Amino acid sequence: MSHSTSLKMSKPVETSLLDSGAQGIIGQALTRTEGPLKVSGSATYAAEYDIDGLCYGVLVGSDFGRGKITKVDADSVRDIPGVIDVVTDFKNFARNPQQGGETKAPTQGVEDVHYFGEIIAIVLGESLEAARDAARRLVVEHEPAEGRFDFETLKHQKEKPSSGDTDPHFSQGDITQAMAEAPVFVDEIWTTPSQNSAAMELHASIARWNDDGSLDVWGSYQMPSSDKQQLAQALGVNKSKVRIVARYVGGGFGSKLGIAPEAIAAAIASRQLKRPVKCVMERFQVFDATVRRTNTEQRIRLGATKDGKLTAIGHDTVMSQLPDESFFEPTGVSTHFLYDAENRQINHDFVRMDQLLAGSMRAPGEAVGMLALENAMDELAEKLGLDPIELRRINEPEQDPEQDVPFSSRQLIRCLDEGAEKFGWDKRAAPGTVRDGEWLIGIGVAAAARSNTLKQSAARVSIDATGRATVETDMTDIGTGTYTILAQIAGELLGLPLDHVEVKLGDTDAPPGAGSGGSWGAASSGSSVYLACENLREQIARQMDVDPQAMTLKDGYVTADNRRVPLADLVGEGLSAEGEIAPGSQEKDTRQASFGAHFAEVGVNATTGEVRVRRMLGVFSAGRILNATTARSQYLGGMTFGIGAALTEELIHDPRNGKLVNHDLGEYHVPVNADVPQIEVIMLEERDVHANPLHAKGLGELGTCGAGAAIANAVYNACKVRVRDYPLTLDKILSGLPAM
Repeated sequence: MSHSTSLKMSKPVETSLLDSGAQGIIGQALTRTEGPLKVSGSATYAAEYDIDGLCYGVLVGSDFGRGKITKVDADSVRDIPGVIDVVTDFKNFARNPQQGGETKAPTQGVEDVHYFGEIIAIVLGESLEAARDAARRLVVEHEPAEGRFDFETLKHQKEKPSSGDTDPHFSQGDITQAMAEAPVFVDEIWTTPSQNSAAMELHASIARWNDDGSLDVWGSYQMPSSDKQQLAQALGVNKSKVRIVARYVGGGFGSKLGIAPEAIAAAIASRQLKRPVKCVMERFQVFDATVRRTNTEQRIRLGATKDGKLTAIGHDTVMSQLPDESFFEPTGVSTHFLYDAENRQINHDFVRMDQLLAGSMRAPGEAVGMLALENAMDELAEKLGLDPIELRRINEPEQDPEQDVPFSSRQLIRCLDEGAEKFGWDKRAAPGTVRDGEWLIGIGVAAAARSNTLKQSAARVSIDATGRATVETDMTDIGTGTYTILAQIAGELLGLPLDHVEVKLGDTDAPPGAGSGGSWGAASSGSSVYLACENLREQIARQMDVDPQAMTLKDGYVTADNRRVPLADLVGEGLSAEGEIAPGSQEKDTRQASFGAHFAEVGVNATTGEVRVRRMLGVFSAGRILNATTARSQYLGGMTFGIGAALTEELIHDPRNGKLVNHDLGEYHVPVNADVPQIEVIMLEERDVHANPLHAKGLGELGTCGAGAAIANAVYNACKVRVRDYPLTLDKILSGLPAM
């Protein structure tokens, strides 16, 4: 008999079963359950499966930015020992990856090349070395075509994106008149460069066709459920014939949300060769042919009364994107609700360019949008002669300033106040007045905000005859702690120690989960586990002949009516239930977001302009914390992303052909140990009854939002140099430094 519980979030869940759990493991700072497997090398990642008959595929990318392939000369490499074949499929190879959550195939067709590095062939070998050697030597001929490579010359040729989750153009009131009448205002341009997710694990897929016509793919993917559908459509097979396994993913940050060219190429080659094919992108190919965060040019307009009340907020962004692609970076998403103002305009526009796909990278929208908005707030505070925290307090909205609905929960001001006290904000001096030897010292602040999302998600939870539980869902763990928190939720609700709960993730044969993306994974998949366990509790209560609320589950025992019975004695040969969560009207009836505040202290070298972050503090409010250790790790990682965005990270395109000239970790500078100071994280107590039955909200990307802006604001406080072109490299600071 099938047992299931479904919930659509159409009303608040005022009482959570997690509040009455007796096991006491929710919210605790527990180490990762899969940690020993990872540090011992026992966790199997995408490229590490030992499949019989495996051969190796190496991708070949175009060495030009725009044109048409006229010949791929396979004969030029066939005589190399160990080379099996060169496979091309100009119609079905993927031009670029698909965006996360889409169910249709990515854009296909590679004969007409649209960017430098576009994947056009896969070379197969009995060894990796043979395939790699042949891929380097393969002769490819093309007819060149005129391309669009230089953003600066094209940025006025903009177009409005189609509507998506975020309306690309929004207007309320009359911002032009409000700005003209504002006695104090900011009206400036900020620019941010393209960025790469730079996940540790390379994109990799192993494809194997079975005798029944089904396809197994072991891949490094964040959202197997939708990726399976993308891959099936790209290959022209029914989705029921495709299975994706992604048990461990070595980071993604958005780059592994959708199916990428290597999976489709490996599957096509495997079908043609009738052998399993392993294809691992090289690092430069990950940069060249997966996905980037778009570059942006953002105009921020803030108008205010003399006492600091905002009357106008404008946020207009121009970004780049490939032809025929619809994703746009929603830079203004938090601008919609962060501060109160009667007159508002938030616009997003495209420039079509022949560069690799622009897509989601950690905290798409807020990560770069808040770099500009929170810098502008700092500039406005200075013009007003106000403390930057006080300016934010003055403009704290009582409810959503555009939709006239309440916030589901909001503790931004508390985050700012507690952070200010902890960080020593009251010791902040006037810009350019604090010195430590050759270093000018400054501190800065910025708000953090990230929209909260619930996605449809399902899970199955079973209890076997020994009283041990198993959780199954195709949700993934990309280093965020999913294995651990799902075990905690099941353990808390079923009264089991953590080592009595096994979690099986990343296999599309299991119920479809939300996938890892958008900071919705923990709450969405966790809620489906919650609902399955709620159903199991009801089944157990029937065995005890009591009301579910009348029993206590702890340490593998069920207690009710002065009876204490081993759980194993109540489940017979075993019990099973499925749970499914879905978004409902609560996402429209309330404005849901997580909030925080970033504080940074920097040193700016008075001679060289070098910037060093000396210390950082983040104070965050994101509903119930499910695991204090994994949550803190996510915040630390997000704040480190902020350091990179502020100071070091920049993809550089050659304006002549669109080529990435720094497509490796030697020249694309992510923050390393020497760049990252001691970072402190404070997590405020909170419950959000409107979000989900866990009362938790997304936090993985919140740590990035505003972090870089706090650093830039600290740089100005240190040396009185405003830089509106990220990253803040020393060449942009040096010319403005005061004379020694």
